[in-house]
Amino acid sequence: MVSDSIQSFNAVYTAYYRKSFLFVKSYVHDEQVAEDIVSESLIKLWERMKLQPIDHLQSYLFTILKNSSLDHLKHESVARKAIISLNELLVREHEIRISVLQACDPNEIFSTEIERIIRETLDNIPERSRNIFMLSRFDNKSNKEIAEIFNISVKGVDYHIALALKTLRVSLKDYLPVFICLFVR
Repeated sequence: MVSDSIQSFNAVYTAYYRKSFLFVKSYVHDEQVAEDIVSESLIKLWERMKLQPIDHLQSYLFTILKNSSLDHLKHESVARKAIISLNELLVREHEIRISVLQACDPNEIFSTEIERIIRETLDNIPERSRNIFMLSRFDNKSNKEIAEIFNISVKGVDYHIALALKTLRVSLKDYLPVFICLFVR
């Protein structure tokens, strides 16, 4: 019985593989995908043939092929739409960055609001940290020079600068690009 079933499958495979492949490939336009769909469809047909005889074998097979091809094309369509949507999102985000950068006015970077925030923030940190930070960032003194002025170690200068930067970073969180331009070395 099993031998007859295999012979029956081989006969169906030989009779219908080429037609099935050409049919599916004409829709999916990919030989590997067409081969996979045809192989899976022929296996489905064979499984069905083992359960009961099929009167219109070719029609049944082409129905399986049609449905499998449709499933593949629908899945491919969803994937392409997702890629297009993602690309549109990336393009939009890129255009926004260009627009924001074009609208950036260097004179506004040093606006009174930002100056006020910096002044208030520096006024609220310890005096020594403030003085060390101002010498470093506004007077362009090296950490070694500042260490000599305050009679502390270079690591001590680093500590005071880091404290001031941390406080300023929090205060200027809404102006991160400005913070980076002004204070990061």
